[in-house]
Amino acid sequence: MSGIPYSHEDHFHDECGVFAVFGHPEAAKLTYLGLYALQHRGQESAGLAATDGAELRFYKGMGHVAEVFTEPVMATLPGHAAIGHTRYSTAGESAVANAQPVVVDCNKGPIALAHNGNLVNAEQVHRRLETSGSIFQTSSDTEVIVHLLAQSRQPDIKSAVPEALRQVEGAYSLVMLTPEAVYAIRDPRGFRPLCLGRLDTAWVVSSETCAFDLIGAEYVREVEPGEMVRLSAAGVESSYFSPPVKHSYCIFEHVYFSRPDSTIFGRPVQKSREMLGRLLAREHPADADVVVPVPDSGTSAAIGYSLESGVPLKVGLIRNHYIGRTFIQPEQTIRDFNVRVKLNPVRSLLEGKRVLLVDDSIVRGTTMRKIVRMVRGAGALAVHVRVSCPPIVSPCFYGIDTPTRRELIGSHKKIDEIGQFIEADSLGYLSLDGMRKAVADAEGRYCLACYTGNYPTDFVELKLQQEAAAPAPAGGETFHGKRGLMD
Repeated sequence: MSGIPYSHEDHFHDECGVFAVFGHPEAAKLTYLGLYALQHRGQESAGLAATDGAELRFYKGMGHVAEVFTEPVMATLPGHAAIGHTRYSTAGESAVANAQPVVVDCNKGPIALAHNGNLVNAEQVHRRLETSGSIFQTSSDTEVIVHLLAQSRQPDIKSAVPEALRQVEGAYSLVMLTPEAVYAIRDPRGFRPLCLGRLDTAWVVSSETCAFDLIGAEYVREVEPGEMVRLSAAGVESSYFSPPVKHSYCIFEHVYFSRPDSTIFGRPVQKSREMLGRLLAREHPADADVVVPVPDSGTSAAIGYSLESGVPLKVGLIRNHYIGRTFIQPEQTIRDFNVRVKLNPVRSLLEGKRVLLVDDSIVRGTTMRKIVRMVRGAGALAVHVRVSCPPIVSPCFYGIDTPTRRELIGSHKKIDEIGQFIEADSLGYLSLDGMRKAVADAEGRYCLACYTGNYPTDFVELKLQQEAAAPAPAGGETFHGKRGLMD
């Protein structure tokens, strides 16, 4: 027998989550809880740094938040300020060396930095820094920012940050810790969310507002694109390090990434997802007896589809939430085993029914095909598939680990061909206009690159050329990711 890694997921991989506290005697414990609420944004590694105003201490490791931070570990992290990070690698290999925060003691003093996003010009800046003598300890693009801070001729961190960030391009929502302050920083286009909250007299920062709910904090506002917020004993200081540019909020935060109980980019995620489902029902009705969500990501859109269409919602697929990071494979091959170990059909709800499956996206198509087969095997008379976003045709370079363009089924197959591939009786995707309407994007504030191939920043063309020149993955249609269970 052999162990199968907890991999193979036919969704984009969540990027990372960041959290910070300033001005609370249990800052590290609150940060632990905040990361626990953000676990869905990265399950590969976790890290935490804290300070008592003099010394900066940190701990990081591979695994889930609750696995990494035991009570003895938390006892070593006293102080009134802390930052934390939960990671899924989008740049840099999977290794404890790349776990964040990145912690250094440089000419600006001790710094801990945690990053959600991806720098599209990291390779170019990395080469330039190495040429000038910088020695890198990780393969993470986050370390590029740390070296830029250290090389800055500005006298302190507060003035060095703007100079450093004007040299990088891409997506970054950052939290940074020094002995004196916590910084919350968001890139000028605002790709990734970052929120500011209040807990009594303490300040908190989080990738999503759901983490505030867990610790009883009050949501105050978003950190604005291009803004640097400094939290210290002097209070809250706000400054902008970039002139205004067109915003490019990641629309996939509303489609899939963020928890439905969060408010992202000023809009409740649950509201957006239900509207995605309602508009999907208007655009692609079907003769069906039951609407069945693909758990958990398809649930909110399925609710909206059911409410709009009048077709009853049934929980016809049950997800096993207790799968570990590895499991033992049977010696005798079981068809579609890697999907069956995670999902199981409820035969009594599906047998003899025309079933309409709702999911948030189809990336490679291999998992949806297995789900369709599973539902048909449970006795469904017909299986219709509806997707609450348009076909994904291009990879993301802004903090999401995505397959290459050749691995995205939407990039090389028409919708009817995808329907044939997944063996559905019919397939319908929400239109681009419908998706934008669902998130109230009248002003064009969202990044739609994964659906259109039109990227809002420079340096992406080089990455696409490098991707095209790379050898195709072994096995053809199935891509082996680093996290998740389904292909």
